[in-house]
Amino acid sequence: QVQLVESGGGLVQTGDSLRLSCAVSGRTLSTYSMGWFRQTPGKEREFVAAISWSGYTTSYGDSVTGRFTISRDNAKNTVYLQMNSLKPVDTAVYYCAASPKRAYGGTDPPNYEYWGQGTQVTVSS
Repeated sequence: QVQLVESGGGLVQTGDSLRLSCAVSGRTLSTYSMGWFRQTPGKEREFVAAISWSGYTTSYGDSVTGRFTISRDNAKNTVYLQMNSLKPVDTAVYYCAASPKRAYGGTDPPNYEYWGQGTQVTVSS
């Protein structure tokens, strides 16, 4: 059974930074490509960032490019999302996701098989 557990969310002010973590258990992280998505009430889940199983390929949503960085530590079975220069529009529940079947899961949620329960990020103005 694969489990993903996000942590690191919270309440911050505009311009602050946060680092989200996603701990993966059940299988070796190096066999998965990973992604981060976010969602606000009444809206579809939005792609934030993705990283290939090797870590060599990354991609970002247009609204976070240049501010967010995805990384992975396969030895710790953990994926990170460093979020800098946060804005109120970044307020959402952030989910990590794992794809065991693709070397790179990309931007499409259906490409990911496993999901965490989410962590709330709130950015005040």
